[in-house]
Amino acid sequence: MDLLSIGEMAELNNISRQALRLYDRIGLLAPYYVDENTGYRYYDIRQCARLDMIQYMKELGMSLKQIKQQLDLKDIGVIQEVLERQKNLIDKNIEELKHKRKAICRAIKSYNGYTTSPREGVIVIEHLPQRKILCYNCGINIYDYGIDTYEYILRELREHIKLNELPMVYFCNVGSIVRKQMLDKGNFFSNEIFLFVDDDFETNEDIEIIPSGTFACIYFDSFSFSKEKKYARLLMDNIKENKYKIIGDYICEAVTELPIFPQNERNMFIKLQIPIKFR
Repeated sequence: MDLLSIGEMAELNNISRQALRLYDRIGLLAPYYVDENTGYRYYDIRQCARLDMIQYMKELGMSLKQIKQQLDLKDIGVIQEVLERQKNLIDKNIEELKHKRKAICRAIKSYNGYTTSPREGVIVIEHLPQRKILCYNCGINIYDYGIDTYEYILRELREHIKLNELPMVYFCNVGSIVRKQMLDKGNFFSNEIFLFVDDDFETNEDIEIIPSGTFACIYFDSFSFSKEKKYARLLMDNIKENKYKIIGDYICEAVTELPIFPQNERNMFIKLQIPIKFR
């Protein structure tokens, strides 16, 4: 019989002595022999097979508790069930990472847009692609209230996101909508806020498509409803002067949030946009 000291067993299997002591303490892998006089642990070389299985199961994402349970049961069927659950968990994690990567790419694009955008107050005509949004009806006209109420509404949106199992990284790209029928009446009313989601996000009753098209746009820094209304009026006056036809809803989009907080308030780079058609 070829016995190995704990140091030799650790070095041979590229594992720490502390890990072997832990495995012994929880009953996962006990030494073959312990010297009563010295307390030294010795392992049989054949125990490397069990240690290999432990390391293999760890690589599959199983906890030490799960590994011990499965090795004690000696039931291959149960191990298969655990591995199936681990596979599903990994698949879920992969999907979450994909969403996060897309959100990061969107954030990079937004910050690039901030640095290359037109000057504040300049009106531009842009062709924008189709976009998908997840809407939330807050039940009140946000323009009748101040920034404090808006912050509470954003908390509600966060909870709505959780209910729809969306990663929180989406939260940085929000906006609000004034429907065309309200806009046509000159009624600046919005009880809907939204956030942009990926094209492959599963459709449900809260999802809406903003069609691609030509938009009259205006940009500005910082955020307050009074400032938004000021630039919205400039945009509407320009549309009227140029005899453009409004063909859809008014969108206020927070292109990106800036890591600067004047007077502890949210600081956003805003893009107002109205879909138009040339007469």
